[in-house]
Amino acid sequence: MILHIVLVKLMRYTLKCILIGLVLLLSSCTNPSTSFRERISFNEGWKFMKYDSAGVADNLIYDERPEVKDTRDYRPADEKPTEAEELESKQEVLKPWILPTGNAFIKDETKRYQRPDGNPGSDFPFVQSDFDDGEWESVDLPHDWAIAGPFYEGWGAEVSGGMGRLPSPGVAWYRNKIEIPAEDKDKSIFLEVDGAMSYAMVWVNGQLAGGWPYGYSSWRIDMTPYLKFGGSNQIAIRLDNPNNSSRWYPGGGIYRNVWITKTHPVHVSQWGTFVTTEEVSSESAKVNLEVSIDNELAEEQSVKVKTEVYEINTNGEKGAEIVAAFEDQEVTISGKDVRKVKSSVTIENPKLWGPPPTQQPNLYVAVTKLSLGGKVVDEYETSFGIRDLIFDANEGVFVNGEKIFLKGVNQHHDLGALGAAFNLRAAERQLELLQEMGCNAIRIAHNPPAPELLDLTDKMGFLVVDELYDSWERKKTPLDFHLIFPEWHEQDLRSLIRRDKKNPSVILWSTGNEVGEQYTGEDGAEVVKSLKEIANDEDPTRMTSASQNFAKADMPFTREVEVINLNYQGEGIRDAPAYEHLREGRISAPPSYPTFHKKYPGKVIISSENAAAMSSRGTYIFPVADGISSPMKDKEGNEIGGNPEKAWVSSYEMYTADFGASADKVFRSLDQHPYVAGGFVWSGWDYLGEPTPYYQARSSYFGIIDLAGFKKDRFYLYQSRWRPDFPMVHILPHWNWPDRVGEVTPIHVFTSGDEVELFLNGESLGRKIKSEFEYRLRWDDVVYKSGEVKAIAYKDGEKWAEEIIRTTGEAAGLKAYADRSEIAADGKDLSFITVDVVDQDGLFAANANNEINFSIDGPGEIIATDNGDPMDFTPFPSKSRNAFGGKVLVIVKGMKGKAGKITVIASGEGLQSATVELVTK
Repeated sequence: MILHIVLVKLMRYTLKCILIGLVLLLSSCTNPSTSFRERISFNEGWKFMKYDSAGVADNLIYDERPEVKDTRDYRPADEKPTEAEELESKQEVLKPWILPTGNAFIKDETKRYQRPDGNPGSDFPFVQSDFDDGEWESVDLPHDWAIAGPFYEGWGAEVSGGMGRLPSPGVAWYRNKIEIPAEDKDKSIFLEVDGAMSYAMVWVNGQLAGGWPYGYSSWRIDMTPYLKFGGSNQIAIRLDNPNNSSRWYPGGGIYRNVWITKTHPVHVSQWGTFVTTEEVSSESAKVNLEVSIDNELAEEQSVKVKTEVYEINTNGEKGAEIVAAFEDQEVTISGKDVRKVKSSVTIENPKLWGPPPTQQPNLYVAVTKLSLGGKVVDEYETSFGIRDLIFDANEGVFVNGEKIFLKGVNQHHDLGALGAAFNLRAAERQLELLQEMGCNAIRIAHNPPAPELLDLTDKMGFLVVDELYDSWERKKTPLDFHLIFPEWHEQDLRSLIRRDKKNPSVILWSTGNEVGEQYTGEDGAEVVKSLKEIANDEDPTRMTSASQNFAKADMPFTREVEVINLNYQGEGIRDAPAYEHLREGRISAPPSYPTFHKKYPGKVIISSENAAAMSSRGTYIFPVADGISSPMKDKEGNEIGGNPEKAWVSSYEMYTADFGASADKVFRSLDQHPYVAGGFVWSGWDYLGEPTPYYQARSSYFGIIDLAGFKKDRFYLYQSRWRPDFPMVHILPHWNWPDRVGEVTPIHVFTSGDEVELFLNGESLGRKIKSEFEYRLRWDDVVYKSGEVKAIAYKDGEKWAEEIIRTTGEAAGLKAYADRSEIAADGKDLSFITVDVVDQDGLFAANANNEINFSIDGPGEIIATDNGDPMDFTPFPSKSRNAFGGKVLVIVKGMKGKAGKITVIASGEGLQSATVELVTK
């Protein structure tokens, strides 16, 4: 009897669960917000093939290119750009079929492109669904086909130091299939590509559907006309990444995320919302919303628009409470047309978005729903921040009424040993280290970023200068994107702004960097003006600029920019006596902030690129130059602060590119010109390519942080300047100099204090006070003897910070530590593990270069190693690498869907091994 009752109750409970499940299922099937707009990751399951050389590639080309005659390994960063070459096509090219992809971003409809008849490539095997790609490589996206190497070495290599010596050039194909259910037959379906390098062309079921040439733009293809609903659909993407096309490592492949988006034919347009704020205070803020709506149906539609606002919490989740609601609107849209609707709402007691540490980057989300006949057919979310932004020509940048001095860095797009393939955690780590240094601003150099990077800058509170191009109509390298500028600049610029204008971290649009049009007078000014007008039309709330390293205050180019972005000119280019021998035939200028400010007293000035100081982490070269800033070579051509045999640049942090200046000189110049809004250091992190001054290397020397993510001494110089309230003191060089006993070995100290007393083996070497416009303290006559160096910093007479460094013994063991010991088991999240070589007492051996081997146990994978040495040509996937400056990095990811414990072991001959344990969840 008891068993019978239990069974009856169990059956009733089971029936109840089934009924609830049916209700939930039916509601999900009829809920338009889930049944129509879907955004699905399309990153997995791709097949990849790259031709052995461009010479054996197929001829399905976007356009013909000029012959490359200039293949120099070394290309000075401030070399004058030259005119484009005239070119006449001699074969069929696919450009006419690709150009219409950008039509939505060409405002004048009469200038939009008509697709020609025909279907080029339709008979090519790779676009056919029955082609057997089983022998192709299986890859997931984002994917950089070049980062695994091998490196090209030596002068005259196929890929030069400028492009990172990795096999990024070439022609390749990606193929994947996707099932489209029959019930999607009334939907619009798009392929969205966040970035593909470069000249992408897409075939869907053998039909050339479109593409986009600029490798840094995000774009989409409307696949709807080419799909088979209720069956499998073949996607084939061809990329063509030319050599001699970049001044840095561009990467290769579909290196950002790819998505499939499904919508009702009546839907919010691509990047179709724009939120702006005005009358902002802590009491209230007026929030304006513009929504662009596509009607892809043939008939006129009456659409109801409803938008509600929610807070986003610190975990990035939408809150449950509605903060505000815009007034519902009804709009009639003609068939095959686009309409915009505008509305406003006041939010009381808003949580403002602003940069830490004095402000918080609070975020909101606007949820827009479109309805037809009372039924919701689309739901679209727009994150935004409420902030007041003012550019003042005499005071600089104000956010929410607070002056924010721009403590910025320039950042290229690669992620070191991971290459160009975007990874959220790797990008976040870069920003975390920059924020630790005191950085509050990023200039994206010199191209649109991954959209997720701006999500991070929104979340973390960085201010961003978002940049479009490195060249316009005049070229810097033979095959750079000057080839597409005439036909694509409007589409590239509008798509960049339309995508990124929702991000509150973006404070300024930059349309170009050191472009050749600086040299062409009124003609160049017309190009600046046309780009400015496009940007102002797309986003009237932010100003525009283009960075100048040549144009002077009295030149037409400067007249047309809204914000004056100066690269190196403010501090002076080749103006100091130490640089005098470098001036002939090159850009030179005295410190120019005053002339620009006098000519344009109403325009804000930003030091958009400064410093270009160079160093190899942990290397020190003697003697040390006098003064505060020095080029690498004197007038006789002798190396100063450099070691050409090892391709090292001294970490005394005083040596610069020919056109550059030390951090000390930049600080002084900015302090002497307080109307300058701040600046952006070249560069925050080392990056692949452009290895000035040693172009036989693989990566740059400019970074404040090296390619592996290890802090150079310069990190602490900037931290002492940018975090004046953070107690710190830093000593350089290390104190392992057995060959320098009895020789002068200068000691420099960086501190946020105002004075320092230095001790060697307990004996005071004196107490020094930082004078006005002095940013380091120097003891240049110290005679080396092994032992202990101690620095005690003081501020306002009170002890502020202390550091001790010691002479160490021979390398005896390893210490390893992870930046995060718990990561997600999603195949994407990463742990960055640092391994230090130590002596028998556990002290860091700063000059050790032992070979370190890595092994792993558990559901994880070692994906790369690095050490920050620009001359290390060991392929990044290698599980063995020599330490450089006593350090080596190993990057680990968890296997997708496999939670558990991961053990990483670092070992080396004659060294005590080190173990790190990670957990994936």
